[in-house]
Amino acid sequence: MTKYVYLFKEGNANMRNLLGGKGANLAEMTNLGMPVPQGFTITTEACTRYYEDGKSIGADIQEQIDAALCKIEEINGKKFGDAKTPLLVSVRSGARASMPGMMDTILNLGLNDEVAAGLIAGNPDPKFERFVFDSYRRFIQMFSDVVMEIPKKTFEVIIDEIKEKKGVANDIDLDVNDMKELVARFKAYYKEQKGEDFPTDPKVQLMEAVKAVFRSWDNPRAIYYRRMNDIPSDWGTAVNVQPMVFGNLNDRSGTGVAFTRDPATGEKKLFGEYLINAQGEDVVAGIRTPSKIAQLEQDMPEVYAQFKTIAENLEKHYRDMQDMEYTIENGKLYMLQTRNGKRTAAAAIKIAVDLVNEGMITTDEAVLKVEPKQLDALLHPQFNAAALKKAKEIAVGLAASPGAACGMIYFTAEEAVAAAKTGKKVVLVRQETSPEDIEGMNHSQGILTARGGMTSHAAVVARGMGTCCVAGCNTLRVDEEKKTATFGDLVLHEGDWMSLDGSTGKVYAEAIETEDASVSGDFATLMGWADAARKLQVRTNADNPRDTAQAVKFGAQGIGLCRTEHMFFEGERIAAMREMILSETEEQRRTALAKILPYQKGDFKAMYKALEGRPMTVRYLDPPLHEFLPAKSMTAEIESIAKELGVSVEKINAKIDELHEFNPMMGFRGCRLAVQYPEIAEMQTRAVIEAAIEVKQEDGYDIHPEIMIPLVGAVKELAYVKKVVVDTANKVMEEKGVQLDVKIGTMIEIPRAAITADEIAKEAEFFSFGTYDLTQMTFGFSRDDAGKFLPAYYDRKIYESDPFAKLDQEGVGKLVQMAAKLGRETRPDIKLGICGEHGGDPASVMFCHKVGLNYVSCSPFRVPIARLAAAHAAILEKQGQL
Repeated sequence: MTKYVYLFKEGNANMRNLLGGKGANLAEMTNLGMPVPQGFTITTEACTRYYEDGKSIGADIQEQIDAALCKIEEINGKKFGDAKTPLLVSVRSGARASMPGMMDTILNLGLNDEVAAGLIAGNPDPKFERFVFDSYRRFIQMFSDVVMEIPKKTFEVIIDEIKEKKGVANDIDLDVNDMKELVARFKAYYKEQKGEDFPTDPKVQLMEAVKAVFRSWDNPRAIYYRRMNDIPSDWGTAVNVQPMVFGNLNDRSGTGVAFTRDPATGEKKLFGEYLINAQGEDVVAGIRTPSKIAQLEQDMPEVYAQFKTIAENLEKHYRDMQDMEYTIENGKLYMLQTRNGKRTAAAAIKIAVDLVNEGMITTDEAVLKVEPKQLDALLHPQFNAAALKKAKEIAVGLAASPGAACGMIYFTAEEAVAAAKTGKKVVLVRQETSPEDIEGMNHSQGILTARGGMTSHAAVVARGMGTCCVAGCNTLRVDEEKKTATFGDLVLHEGDWMSLDGSTGKVYAEAIETEDASVSGDFATLMGWADAARKLQVRTNADNPRDTAQAVKFGAQGIGLCRTEHMFFEGERIAAMREMILSETEEQRRTALAKILPYQKGDFKAMYKALEGRPMTVRYLDPPLHEFLPAKSMTAEIESIAKELGVSVEKINAKIDELHEFNPMMGFRGCRLAVQYPEIAEMQTRAVIEAAIEVKQEDGYDIHPEIMIPLVGAVKELAYVKKVVVDTANKVMEEKGVQLDVKIGTMIEIPRAAITADEIAKEAEFFSFGTYDLTQMTFGFSRDDAGKFLPAYYDRKIYESDPFAKLDQEGVGKLVQMAAKLGRETRPDIKLGICGEHGGDPASVMFCHKVGLNYVSCSPFRVPIARLAAAHAAILEKQGQL
């Protein structure tokens, strides 16, 4: 019979896939002899079964839960549901990948009126009675919210009403009678909402809670988080059932979160916070502002000393920075969780390099400690120092997640998402964030909260995303209804500009100038280790000298895609391009193209110089010609063009009609343009070759031009255009008296090209996979329109991710693999690469390594991400894990 339930003492850290991260680490801490309340884990396989069985828990699983419950009753000397010695439990989720705040937790489970009365009878102290009713009201609220899906907002309103009536600011100031009133009002509200009394049978409470945690694996925020972090939906979550220890028992009790190193900077020091007389939810929710962990040394020196030792031992054992949750009950320390801590990109790099320097890990292990996606946070602009000096801060909060953010303020996640989708830069301003805000946080440049500490939801999630965050800004008053943020006398409204400095916690009511990031220090050290480990080359997609120089600075080994059409859209160039399109004879077209030639050559020269001898693949004109003309409705622009070119408006309108296509993506574009108008390919070839020769003569760089013919579907198309290119190149080299090694290849972006790659390789010396178009044509949907219906596919689990963001390895990937294999059979030394933004997606880079491509090419700011992802692939392959 399948074992679905494991006591903590039956597991270990290697059982992560089965027990989830939290369960495996609780088991490991138990094995290490640490003070862990002894409970059990219901496995991820039970979660999978729950969904397979139509969202119900099988009788065999229920029997195993009951048996495990009996065992932990024995271990803890308490009985579940018993009035005299009651066992109360927490029920927590724990997936194999850390998903902080994305799934659900229920604390104090097992309470009812009889159990509460029994607890109080054993300890008549009024403070203890208050504790019991505090725990009871928390349980009703959490169970109602998480299990029965009654929104928690109304419960908060009831608490605020009682605090207001009493004239106090904090929950901790409410006495035992207030807590009793809360319990009574919460139960009444529950009955009003559900039409039945609050469930009193602890076993019913437990099974409903377990189902709720399994259900939370599929809540909207968990699905969004999984898609954002490439976590498969079939992994499921485990459930951990653990005896409660009470941080809210008295003033010798408390709860906290701590890290063995600073998760924002990576500094080697114990970092964290705690609250006296509180439960874990209070710290994470940011309802009260906690004390720094250093204060614990004054409050409870013995507990602090024990915790410090445990923290050091855990870091040595796991050989990584640990994020720990703990509770102190009446002066006794209990460990509730440890995991490899979420950290900012800067901290991840510092910690990885420091751990190598401390002799704890190897350079390969250090490279694997930093997630490629995290680097994004370091590669984007920081505030310009001079501009920052001139700016005047309006408030200072906690520097919860570093970086610079500048944008217009919005007060809800929904409004932030809507604004970001219109192209606005957004700063999300909230009283405090909750897990429901995940999508709005992801679309924001930065996050500002009025409440919460360094381990609040906003801080932890922002650090994981690499998003700038300032938390706990206590001078900020947020009015979500009026859409205002008030700092003393200053009132800011929705749409006003704000800048946040996540490294200092400073807030500015203005837009501050930013500047580019640089690769140096620990970052350069780590990237050096990554480059030594990887096999894949990393190139960039660039169409101008500025992007080329930026990419070279970020470590690009050349250009994998230069889109020449991007060079045609400026001033006099677009005029010459339009003149060429409106030409009626070859002679007229050649006259117009001769005007474009110097611009094209000048751009290529500047890019060759910026590359300093690195290779560049130049893709010839690809888009349909109608893109260079205005829409017919733009009458003023058409009149202006007619005047500039000395042609009639009617002629331009006639050409717009002639070029109109029902499906331009599959129309007259790519190599089809060069087949009909070979003079375009001749001009572009002359520009490439003349630029290469002149740069070779002027700067001494040995340039090997790579010319890429786009949208080839048949070998004869390529052969025709290739002949035009070769004849022109030979002619130019003869004229100049200089020979170059010119390579001619093609983009594989039509499925037919992939299927017939062995034939195409007879003419092509390299393939570059244009995976965006290949994805469009393989799936049969347009990337411009797919966003309208893909969300429904995610909801119904037909697709897990956007195939334009993450390469579809089962379908499109199979075509890439097939074309690579066929191409090499014909031409063993064929060079194979991928261009487009898939080249900067870590999962897609891993795939490219696996199928044996030579390089990936991506936008300049994604070059370090691709370099690190390529290193991950090579190291994981070496370890047998790819």
